[in-house]
Amino acid sequence: MSVSKKSIHGEWSSRFTFILAATGSAVGLGNIWKFPYITGENGGGAFVLVYLLCVLAIGIPIMIAEIMMGRRGRQSPINTMQFLAEEASADKRWHFLGWMGVLAGFLILSYYSVIAGWALSYVLKAFLGSFSGGDSEHIKSLFDQFIASPWQLIFWHTVFMVATMVIVARGVSGGLEKAVRFLMPALFVILLLLVGYAMTTGFYEQGLEFMFDPDFSKIDGDAILTAMGHAFFTLSLGMGAIMVYGSYLPKHVSVAQTALYIAGADTIVALLAGMAIFPIVFANGLEPGSGPGLIFQTLPIAFGNMTAGWLFGVMFFVLLVFAALSSSISLIEPAVAWLVENKDMSRRTASIWSGIVTWLVGVAVAFSFNIWSEITVFDKSVFDLLDYLTANLMLPIGGFCIAVFSGWVMKKEHSQEELELFGLTYDLWHYLVKFIAPAAVFIVFLHVLGVF
Repeated sequence: MSVSKKSIHGEWSSRFTFILAATGSAVGLGNIWKFPYITGENGGGAFVLVYLLCVLAIGIPIMIAEIMMGRRGRQSPINTMQFLAEEASADKRWHFLGWMGVLAGFLILSYYSVIAGWALSYVLKAFLGSFSGGDSEHIKSLFDQFIASPWQLIFWHTVFMVATMVIVARGVSGGLEKAVRFLMPALFVILLLLVGYAMTTGFYEQGLEFMFDPDFSKIDGDAILTAMGHAFFTLSLGMGAIMVYGSYLPKHVSVAQTALYIAGADTIVALLAGMAIFPIVFANGLEPGSGPGLIFQTLPIAFGNMTAGWLFGVMFFVLLVFAALSSSISLIEPAVAWLVENKDMSRRTASIWSGIVTWLVGVAVAFSFNIWSEITVFDKSVFDLLDYLTANLMLPIGGFCIAVFSGWVMKKEHSQEELELFGLTYDLWHYLVKFIAPAAVFIVFLHVLGVF
């Protein structure tokens, strides 16, 4: 029997809008800020290949499952998992999967907002010509001075969180749709322009070789875990974002086809970011594995030494902020949706409270770059700990549980009804999500635990 539930929060106006929203959730700082530096830290081409395999064999099947589960439940991830468990006559404790997703999104946003604040600050720096004529030493000094100031980081973190909460408070059609409708195409165009500039540096071929010439001697269990974790991070899997966006998806839209579009766009942006950044890195004698500050110490060099560089700099960092916003609204949406559904709050009140709590954790993240830099947990700063805990542990665990639930617990007639896939196509997805995806995640965790 068909499920005719509708979300109380509204629906996307069209498939195209959902694709933009979900792609906006997936395409953000993870692609442009994080992917290049973790590629640099893990040997380049071999890591890219492992990452792409993770997206194909694990990421896409689980994304299809998460969208499908969200649309069937039509509620926040917590309530959706409660409904789906009851429908499948399964253990009620499956709703804790929804709680973990909401918590993961909350923790990611707490440090994501701080990094997005860096981008906001760099919009102003580019406009004021701070990068003009700058060499690698000048740009590095500029960045080091910036993150050494806790109050600057908190100010920009606050501005970004306020913007996020304003958008989320306006709802699905009034806020989320309007915020994502034009952002991703513009970011794509700017990245193409930057790739064009990278071709003029004289190091474009070296950058491509670094990204696409695999050296598997650099790949170990930690690199595979990082690649898998980033596949979840960049596709927004296991954090409730895709599930809650799926709950707003109209019934007639193809879940599988839409997931392929989203994953494809997300991967293209990540690769273009690397193709733009690594030639600039090599052209200026920088280290490709220089960590989270990579994008803030490489692109400004290009902007400072190219014709109309200040304009390109402003445009790029504005669009980077917009990309971050399109992701941040999806990270906090699951928590806001749950508060509206369960605590009788208006969206505005729920957004304010969610924003305040996230902001407070973000303050600790900002301090971890300066006045709390000596404070570590398991030899990790607050920022590094939250990044590792979410991207390398919580998201893969969440993805593993989504795969197990959709493949082993959910009734086949229910998933088939939502996906509208039949025959070999459905069997392929079901096999990947039932066996390949959970097995891959489990094996990597056994390696991390030192079992083999």
